[in-house]
Amino acid sequence: MLELLWKVFSQTGNVDMYLLLKELEENGEDLENNTSETGSLGPSPL
Repeated sequence: MLELLWKVFSQTGNVDMYLLLKELEENGEDLENNTSETGSLGPSPL
């Protein structure tokens, strides 16, 4: 999906696409960090 957003941005210069791309990249990094630390996406069971 990131590749598609980058392609749209590079062809159109649409700033909204760039900002969406950066937001998704940041969320993806956060998601990767969470899964590597806990091994799951959800909260830890009690």
